[in-house]
Amino acid sequence: MGPVGQQRSWLVVLLLSIVTFGIYAIYWQYVTFKEMKDHSGQGIGGGIGLLLAILTGLVNAFLMPSEVNDLYVRSGRTSEVSLATGFWVFLPLIGGLIWLSKTQNALNAYWESAAGSTPPPAAPTTAPF
Repeated sequence: MGPVGQQRSWLVVLLLSIVTFGIYAIYWQYVTFKEMKDHSGQGIGGGIGLLLAILTGLVNAFLMPSEVNDLYVRSGRTSEVSLATGFWVFLPLIGGLIWLSKTQNALNAYWESAAGSTPPPAAPTTAPF
């Protein structure tokens, strides 16, 4: 495994995205996909993640939690997010916030465990939506 990615607050990601009129959201997607690929050696990486964010951001709503889930699976754990987490973005107003918080919090927990601090939380017993 490669270097561990940076933990980020989903609220800071949201606020910076609003203040920069969405530019930070595109940067965040680039960096997040890059860190996951640098760490695991698998995934789409920052360049393709950036291209998808610019051309069709909806794809990344499904792809990012799927890649976070893959990090957990490769480490022998279960995750709170999966490809199905992307469906949250279809819920008006609040869905995008739920998606962002679930995805970033799961990734933060993974980065924390990969750094050796604590294991990621166990997955809920219900479907990961």
